[in-house]
Amino acid sequence: MGIADLRTEYESAGLDVYDVVASPVEQWLRWYADAVAAGAYEPNAMVLSTVDENGHSDARFVLVRGVDERGFAFYTNLKSDKSRELEQAPQAALTFGWLELHRQVRVRGHVIAGSPEDADAYFASRPRGAQVSAWASPQSEEIESREWLEARAAEIEARFNGQVVPRPPHWGGWRVVPFVMEFWQGRPNRLHDRVRYTREGVGTWRIARLSP
Repeated sequence: MGIADLRTEYESAGLDVYDVVASPVEQWLRWYADAVAAGAYEPNAMVLSTVDENGHSDARFVLVRGVDERGFAFYTNLKSDKSRELEQAPQAALTFGWLELHRQVRVRGHVIAGSPEDADAYFASRPRGAQVSAWASPQSEEIESREWLEARAAEIEARFNGQVVPRPPHWGGWRVVPFVMEFWQGRPNRLHDRVRYTREGVGTWRIARLSP
């Protein structure tokens, strides 16, 4: 069977403007809870889309690590491609896909740097191996081999042997503050349901139904 021949018929319950709550973040949290309950794999995975200095688009999966009315927080190497792109063009798009439930959420927003305090707290919660890798990996840079990377990780582990691994100065967080969020629910015959929130003021959102 070819790619063009694949078909999945969505038999999900519907979604309308009357079914959602006033806050899109609260609606996201409800759908996230549904995804967790359904056993979705990596339910906090999202595609982060950015643009580089030449206006070329870029995208990658990252894990969201905090969601509240302030926005969507994630953490990374601050010298990575994604961080450099966010510094020069501080806007981003996020895409969440919970395919088990035939659901998708799209987010567009402004991007701000996360606080050092939040970065410290999250870094301290990471497994030690992940803490070591944050020091060892020059993210997005060319390296000579896997062996070089593993040797560098061993050097970092030896440096902090018997000590708490501190947060590297080049590692921190970003927060996407949404101004548009769209909830997509798959329905039969490709007549999908789409509900869009558009920010109109502080804590105020316009909710509309979109054609699929």
